[in-house]
Amino acid sequence: MNGETILIVEDEQPIAHVLTTILSANGYHTLQASTGTLARSIINSHCPRLILLDLGLPDMDGLELLRWLREWSGVPVLIVSAREEENQKVEALDLGADDYITKPFGTSELLARIRTALRHQAKLESGDDMPRGSYSVRDLTVDFERRKVTLRGEEVHLTQIEYKIVELIARRPGRVLTYDYIISRIWGPYAVDNNRILRVNMAHIRRKLEDNPAEPYYIRTEIGVGYRMAEE
Repeated sequence: MNGETILIVEDEQPIAHVLTTILSANGYHTLQASTGTLARSIINSHCPRLILLDLGLPDMDGLELLRWLREWSGVPVLIVSAREEENQKVEALDLGADDYITKPFGTSELLARIRTALRHQAKLESGDDMPRGSYSVRDLTVDFERRKVTLRGEEVHLTQIEYKIVELIARRPGRVLTYDYIISRIWGPYAVDNNRILRVNMAHIRRKLEDNPAEPYYIRTEIGVGYRMAEE
């Protein structure tokens, strides 16, 4: 049992109750806030290790709370969102949210996202989150120093742009990177806000890396949001 404290910022009591029940059963301590104002107070007084944040709060926009938090704190934040809040979800990730989970969610998915976020935070705090020399999962290895990608020991020939995309995502395994973030990092901040060029490059990458490009294992699509690299 881990005993980490998680703050649930959610104004819908049935959902807050479900989250509390799941987390308590898995050894987490929970705190609850149904408004952004109460959440601010609890964050200041209790310093939770992770925050589950609903964007639709009665007294303020959840994005406003996130913006305030990121001015001074790096505590992991997972957005709990409805499917129709696609644009807000993307904006939250660009503002510094660590991940998101969509209602209705499964228990195993929720717990996995929480463990990943807490693990990344622990690495940051221990100084173990420094850039590593390579990424390796199953049969795929990305050697950052040699700028080389191998699959089952054989070198994969990627274009310069394809390699940059793979490296960018592979340096943050388990984290979802938004389309806009990837486009700005690869093509520059003034690139046309158009996902098409990214989707075309990703299709080429998947044909080279995946056994079944239609059901990718290594680079997964978060529909309407971005891409996530498989974790080791």
